[in-house]
Amino acid sequence: MINPAAKRDDGVRPSTVYNEMYDEAGAVHPHYAAYAEWLADKPPEYLLQKQREADILYARLGITFAVYGDETGVERSIPFDIIPRILRPDAWKIIYDGTCQRVRALNAFLKDIYHDQEILRAGLIPEQHIFANRLYRPEMRGFDVPGDVYIHIAGIDIVKTGQDAFFVLEDNLRTPSGVSYMLENRKMMMRLFPELFSRMAVAPIDHYTDVLLDNLRAVAPPGVTNPTVAVLTPGPYNSAYFEHAFLAQQMGVELVEGQDLFVAQDAVFMRTTSGPQRVDVIYRRIDDDFLDPLAFRPDSVLGVAGLFSAYRAGNVTLANAIGTGIADDKSIYTYVPDMIAFYLGEKPMLANVPTYRLSKPEDLKYVLDHLHELVVKEVQGSGGYGMLVGPAATRDERAAFRERVLGNPANYIAQPTLALSTCPTFCGSAIAPRHVDLRPYVLSGKTVTLVPGGLTRVALREGSLVVNSSQGGGTKDTWVLED
Repeated sequence: MINPAAKRDDGVRPSTVYNEMYDEAGAVHPHYAAYAEWLADKPPEYLLQKQREADILYARLGITFAVYGDETGVERSIPFDIIPRILRPDAWKIIYDGTCQRVRALNAFLKDIYHDQEILRAGLIPEQHIFANRLYRPEMRGFDVPGDVYIHIAGIDIVKTGQDAFFVLEDNLRTPSGVSYMLENRKMMMRLFPELFSRMAVAPIDHYTDVLLDNLRAVAPPGVTNPTVAVLTPGPYNSAYFEHAFLAQQMGVELVEGQDLFVAQDAVFMRTTSGPQRVDVIYRRIDDDFLDPLAFRPDSVLGVAGLFSAYRAGNVTLANAIGTGIADDKSIYTYVPDMIAFYLGEKPMLANVPTYRLSKPEDLKYVLDHLHELVVKEVQGSGGYGMLVGPAATRDERAAFRERVLGNPANYIAQPTLALSTCPTFCGSAIAPRHVDLRPYVLSGKTVTLVPGGLTRVALREGSLVVNSSQGGGTKDTWVLED
């Protein structure tokens, strides 16, 4: 039998590593008490059987992901852990208020840099960080997006280092993924452990797609009273295709590829068996470069010829807006606290992780002298790639990365290696601590809001801080307790 209170392995190690279930003396934190009582009666064989059921169900549902750089092209079932992550209501309020504030400021920043550029004239952000960045879209200058909403869906990555010590690791504002895992993880837990949801007051998240659809309809072009919404996917070979199909099905809208759409007289139409149908709002899961071969990459076969012209004419809404990538670039990330003060007149509710800008000579020198202590990232990298985790790297790896940095210092930032919090995780036949982060999904339309939950990603390898599924990470259900 597993006695959670006695499991000193579950993360009660150095005081610098915060365990979300246990305090330093090994006692269960109050918000985990009901779960710990339930878990104490469950033998390892029971948990192992439930984990196997989950793995089989995920494989049958086709909830998969592709591994970057895997030449076989084989997709794998997303690793899922049956031990939930549980958040107190007051801790969730910190996340809720802080992420909504952050998205409001980022949205104001995008409107500003594509219009009056007041933040640049104020000298708060160097102009070269904007105009020399390939993610800035000069084609969007002067264009008023519907409802002034650029960021309709944001995934804000958050790490925790203490009881209420939350930090924003990065902002995902282009085509943030993973929300389908959040929703499917909850369905899985309710199927495997229905008794827990009658025992504990877990806030629901199944209304996410209803809120998403309402917000997408709210930003339809002016004068459209009953908008048609579609989800635009690169197609079934994309690693996130399951999510694209899942969201379209849950919202009750069409899932389309570029070949299913065409533009006529600066309006977008969908080919149907009953003839062309006008499309008013497109939730696009295709990067800017591939959206329209006439406006961006001419070799793209994923987008729709003329789509950007229809967009600029105000006849279709794209979510997220073209050009949002400049706001989630890691070189811009360091200025978000300044944005919050500049646009909102407020202090940030969630802090950034302290960050070194390697374009600054003094920061570059410090980072190169301390590569063994720091995490170094490409400013436009994602998915855990283009980065060096100094403490986990070999001397040769650090030396090679040093040369890459010296070749283009402005292409990198660096951050301290945080002692990410750990959550109990079922690892084969026992429960052990593993590091986690959290990606809540902030929705903007009529309002800025988020459902009470998010995608908890877990580094399944012992000691690892890399939570990305493509590099050995998995996911957990995230429970926000109601008052």
